[in-house]
Amino acid sequence: MQNIIFQDLGNIDYKDAWDYQERLFEEIVALKLKNRDLSPAEQHTPKHYLLFCEHPHVYTLGKSGSEDNLLVNNDQLSEKKATYFKINRGGDITYHGPGQIVGYPILDLDHFFTDIHKYLRFLEEIIIKTLADYGITAGRLKGATGVWLDVDDPVKARKICAMGVRCSRWVTMHGFAFNINSNLEYFNNIVPCGITDKAVTSMEMELGAKQDIEEVKLKLKGYFEQQFKATLIEETFHFSETE
Repeated sequence: MQNIIFQDLGNIDYKDAWDYQERLFEEIVALKLKNRDLSPAEQHTPKHYLLFCEHPHVYTLGKSGSEDNLLVNNDQLSEKKATYFKINRGGDITYHGPGQIVGYPILDLDHFFTDIHKYLRFLEEIIIKTLADYGITAGRLKGATGVWLDVDDPVKARKICAMGVRCSRWVTMHGFAFNINSNLEYFNNIVPCGITDKAVTSMEMELGAKQDIEEVKLKLKGYFEQQFKATLIEETFHFSETE
């Protein structure tokens, strides 16, 4: 059973969280490369991480995305107090903001399984099981990543959790954006994930009341441990660690 360091970054600027992810990612990759020159007895086991956070309003565009899916210009972004980044994950454009749980697993999949499709399905399953605890039936939409509601009805199908990851040398970064109490109006400024005919929703929208984000985090952590057969080790995050 693997240990995974869990840190809650709180409400953190997107670029600061991205830089921190990159630092952890590069440390794991560097250790893997160093291990190549060592005997099995001398090799070091890399650390694995799960980061949770919320971001101020921000739009991020993945490597395979189109800028045409951002429907506002720079002046309008400023008016909405939002920022925009092109980043190195897969997927198209998405939104992060207050009321959303963003999860960044930074794992060396060599110590779990080397199958990126299985990895994405594991992340989806964690969200699906969490939603089931609140009486929300969720699933997967054929041909799309993330977690959806009413997947059998093309007209009603709507996304509640977006996903986009990067994986290099079997080390992951980026992850999922789970809408809990999100301001869904911000999704009107993009074509979410490049999909033009599907709506976006949140737990608050589906249940008719704001949800306890800390409670949802606890459930996510429990199902993460269960799904990856791992133990989360809590560590306090200090902002200076990103510097």
